[in-house]
Amino acid sequence: MADSAFRKVQIQRDDTAFDAYVVGKEDAPGIVVLQEWWGVDFEIKNHAVKISQLGSGFKVLIPDLYRGKVGLDVAEAQHLMDGLDWQGAVKDIRASVNWLKANGSKKAGVTGFCMGGALSIASSVLVPEVDAVVAFYGVPSSELADPAQAKAPVQAHFGELDDFVGFSDVTAAKALEEKLKASGTPYEVHIYPGNAHAFMNRSPEGIKRRQGMGMADEDEAAVQLAWSRFESWMARFLSSSLL
Repeated sequence: MADSAFRKVQIQRDDTAFDAYVVGKEDAPGIVVLQEWWGVDFEIKNHAVKISQLGSGFKVLIPDLYRGKVGLDVAEAQHLMDGLDWQGAVKDIRASVNWLKANGSKKAGVTGFCMGGALSIASSVLVPEVDAVVAFYGVPSSELADPAQAKAPVQAHFGELDDFVGFSDVTAAKALEEKLKASGTPYEVHIYPGNAHAFMNRSPEGIKRRQGMGMADEDEAAVQLAWSRFESWMARFLSSSLL
């Protein structure tokens, strides 16, 4: 994936600024794409380009929550995620959504993977400007956000074999479903049999990295199904005809 597809912008919030990467159709509905614990790396950019081309097209923005840092191995990624100011990240997300709405997108959703999945669910609770959320394999801590208070519609995707206990395993997925049910907002929780954590990562480098972490499952059909569900959810709630 060539980085040349992206336009780099700087977004201001409070007394700080952060870089963000924009790709896709001008004046289309906006989608903020949130990184995995690795940072803004090749795979999250692959996902952003894919999302920008779904359906009639979206304008996609990746905020750099780690301020330029990228984890090259599990220990580094864990260290970066442990050091993240989660409340600050939610403020980055809010500023990103508002940037999209100020730059041609009538509506804006949030999606994320792993750490970004957890943050995207948090955004449905904490960021009133969010119009829809799709989260992949991540649930926020109860200290950060209670999904029973979700305001924006949430669709969530989990792998049945995911072993990140309490964060993205099946038990966490089922607990999330109960919370979303209590929220009264539209929701879907999908569990993919035979799939482990990060099953959407399908680039050659992404597959190799997952294998290095002991995740050998490859299920292209599940990936395509998840993308089609993603597309219909975002189209349903971000279509500007639904005022």
